Amino acid sequence: MAGMKFKINNKYFRWGLTAFLVVAASILFYYFMFHSSNIKSGIKVITDILMPVVWGFAIAYLLTPILNFAERKILYPLCEKCRIKESKRRNTVLRGIGILTTACLFIALIYLLFYMLLSQIVPSVQNIIFNFDTYIGNFTKWLNKSLEVNPEFGDYIVKTVNKYSNELEKWLNDFLPNTIQLIKTVSLSVISVFGFLWDFIIGFIISIYVLSSKEKFAGQAKKMAYAIFEQDTANTVIRNFRFTHKTFIGFLGGKIVDSIIIGILCFIGTTIMHTPYAALVSVVIGVTNIIPFFGPYLGAIPSTILIFIVDPIHPLNCLYFVIFILILQQFDGNFLGPKILGNSTGLSGFWVIFAITLFGGLFGVVGMIIGVPFFAVIYAAVKSVINSMLQKKDMPVESKKYERLEFVDTEGFHNIPEEAKQPGGKRKVAKIKESTFEKAEEDGKEQK
Repeated sequence: MAGMKFKINNKYFRWGLTAFLVVAASILFYYFMFHSSNIKSGIKVITDILMPVVWGFAIAYLLTPILNFAERKILYPLCEKCRIKESKRRNTVLRGIGILTTACLFIALIYLLFYMLLSQIVPSVQNIIFNFDTYIGNFTKWLNKSLEVNPEFGDYIVKTVNKYSNELEKWLNDFLPNTIQLIKTVSLSVISVFGFLWDFIIGFIISIYVLSSKEKFAGQAKKMAYAIFEQDTANTVIRNFRFTHKTFIGFLGGKIVDSIIIGILCFIGTTIMHTPYAALVSVVIGVTNIIPFFGPYLGAIPSTILIFIVDPIHPLNCLYFVIFILILQQFDGNFLGPKILGNSTGLSGFWVIFAITLFGGLFGVVGMIIGVPFFAVIYAAVKSVINSMLQKKDMPVESKKYERLEFVDTEGFHNIPEEAKQPGGKRKVAKIKESTFEKAEEDGKEQK
C-alpha cells in the first residue's frame, strides 16, 4: 500500500470527480434559481469596479481598424520607401506613432461631437424651449382654422383635449409634492454622468495600453485555446472568433461611417430647403440611422412632428422634408449602404427585422444596434452545424434543392413537379422521382 502510486486516470477517481462536479453544479443551480438577487448584486459590484477596463477594451476594439490602416497603408510603406530596415526599435516607434495618430483622431472626433452639441444642438433646443409658446400658438391657430371646416371633428378634438387636460392636472397635483424626490433623482443623474465620464477617461487611457500590446493579448488568447481544447477544436474556436470579429467590426464600423455620411447629406439638404433646426434634425437622422431598418423611421417621425409644430402655417415645408428623407433613405438603402457594408452580416431582410425586434425588446436601443451582427453570428453557427449534419448523411446543403422536396427515400430526392404547383395541377403526379442524391451532388459541383 505504501508503495502504491496514485493514478489520475483511476476509474474510482473519475467517478468521484464526476459525482463532485454534479453535486457542485446542483448547488450552483439551486443558488442561482432561489438566490439570483445576490448573484446579480455581486455581478453589479464587480462590473462597476471593472467598468473602466471594459471601456478600455471596447475603445481599443473600435480603434483597432484605424490603427491597422495607419500602420499597414501609411507607416510601413513609408518606411519601405525611405529604406528603413525592419527592427524591433523601428516597429516600436511605428506603433507609438500609429497609436498617437489614432488617439488624436479619436479625440478630434469627440471634440467635434461636443462642439456641434454646444454650438448647434444646445442653442436649437434652447430656442425651441424659449419659443414653445409661440409654436403652440401658431399650431393652435392652424388647428382652429382646420376645425372650422369640419365641426364634428372639432367637437371630438375638444373633448379629447379636455379629457387629457384633466388627467394632466391630476398628474401635476400628484407630482408637485414629490419635487424633493425629483431633485434627488436629478442630482443622482448628474453624479452618474460624472462617473460615466471618469470611467470613459480612464478607459481611454487603458485602451492605449491595450492597443500597444494587442498582438500579445491575441497570442495569449490563442495559447489558452490550444492549451484547453484539442487542436481541431481550438482551430474551430479561433476561426469562429475571427468570423465574429469580422462580422461585428464590419457591420458596426460600416454603419457608423454610413450614418455620418447620411447625417452630413441631411444637413446639406435641410439647409438648402431652409428647414427649421437643420442641425438638430440632421443629428437625429444620423444617430438613429445606426439602427438598421427601423432607425430611419425613428428619426424621421419626431423630426417631421417638430418641423410641423414650428411652422404649421406652411405645411409644404414638412412635406418637402418627408420627401427628401424618403429619397435619402432610398439612396442609403440601395446604393450607399451596400457599398459600405456589403454583405457583412449575410442575413436576409426577415432575419434583420427579427434580430432588431428580439434584441431591441431585450436590451433596448443598444440591442437594436448590436442585435443584427450578434444574431448573424448565431445564424452562421446554426447554419454550420446543420450543414455538417447533412454532409454526414451525404445530403446536399443547398436550401434550393429542398424547396420542391416531397419526400426522401433510399433512391434519393422525390420532388414536386412544376405542374402540381400550378393552379389546377394534379397532386397525383407529385411523387415522380426527379433527382437522386448523386444527381443533386453533381448539380452542386457544377454550380460551384
